[in-house]
Amino acid sequence: MKNLLARLGVNNTVLALSFARFGDSFGNSILFVVLPLFVAQLPSPLFPVPQSLRVGILISLFGLVNALLQPVAGIMGDRLGRGKPIILVGLACMSVGTLLFLLAGQFTHLLFMRALQGIGLALTVPASLSVISRSTVKRTRGSAMGVFTTLRLVGFSLGPLMGGLLRDTVGFNVAFYLGAGAIALGFAVVFFLVNEPSREDSPAAREQAEEPSANGGDPGGNDADGAFFDREFFTPSILAASFGVFAMASAFTMIVTLENEINARIGQSAFVFGIVFSSLMVSRLLFQVPLGRLSDRVGRKGLIIGGLLVMVPGTALIGLAHSTAVLVLLRVVQGLGSAGVAAPTFALVGDSAKAGGEGRQNSIVTTGFGFGLACGPLIAGALASVSFQLPFYVGGAILLGAAIVGYLFITETVKRKQEAPAAN
Repeated sequence: MKNLLARLGVNNTVLALSFARFGDSFGNSILFVVLPLFVAQLPSPLFPVPQSLRVGILISLFGLVNALLQPVAGIMGDRLGRGKPIILVGLACMSVGTLLFLLAGQFTHLLFMRALQGIGLALTVPASLSVISRSTVKRTRGSAMGVFTTLRLVGFSLGPLMGGLLRDTVGFNVAFYLGAGAIALGFAVVFFLVNEPSREDSPAAREQAEEPSANGGDPGGNDADGAFFDREFFTPSILAASFGVFAMASAFTMIVTLENEINARIGQSAFVFGIVFSSLMVSRLLFQVPLGRLSDRVGRKGLIIGGLLVMVPGTALIGLAHSTAVLVLLRVVQGLGSAGVAAPTFALVGDSAKAGGEGRQNSIVTTGFGFGLACGPLIAGALASVSFQLPFYVGGAILLGAAIVGYLFITETVKRKQEAPAAN
């Protein structure tokens, strides 16, 4: 087992951060199934808003706060030179925000709690990716990112199932306790087990000293105290990758807003909806590490574009599904496609990041993911009033556009070995 982890580039720091990501993903994803049902039992806000739009606003607020603050978190991490303290603060915010749901008496209370959770995630994700980028080398970085995102997906797979089961059997409170406890466990793992390398003595820094990064920068000539909006960070390749992650996140979160409508159309319970939601995560779980390892060998760009194209039909056809089995199949297709996007994208940014700017450059992509989490539910809540199928057609179109942008602008960072010329 130890040899396998070594081949995947998974050291103790990567493993500890991956388990912490499992804890916060499990705790947060419980709410994906619970929140739409919880909103329905609370008093309406002062100004009447349709329930589906209320759910969309609540879920989107989390992604919006997360997206807006991730650049700030990236600057904090780069200037501090350490990610561990920021990760701990972020996990604490998420755990407390989840526990406070026990005190919610009206819809407006939920807005504050979701904002606090969004702040926590904004602090946690860029810092975690930055630490992993510094703790790994290019040869195995895709594999390490695959392990990191895989454990996140395990949490996202189990959370909705547990949330639906608890909602159908014992009610909301136990779900909130369990979610907060899982995130608190992640806090403990990071506190005791993460041994963050210094910026100067990290594996990535030593590698860059021997070979300049893929973006052509001088590994020793970067200003870690520069502003976030440094044009050198916003390369066309990274911006295109960020748009791809945005499209991916928008597409697979659309069904959350429409949980009540989907359950009514098909006649399924909250637990069964949890199965539908989690089937995407299970699919990603199966393919994430293999595709991450494949990107180390054949390159990042082709897998990212292919993943986006696979997600197009998996998203566009969801509105036409009239059975749980078809929904599960389409979510599996979405999961396969998103597995081809996620780990290769984060590895590509890790390959391209300049020393001292890892947090800021990673936060560009994670900001795209956060905006996807915000926009997907809002698109679904707004367009479903026109046609139930329309949000999913729009999601498919966004994915197709992201694939085209990726083809035009993403720069490959993995140099494949050229075959020796044939003898004359």
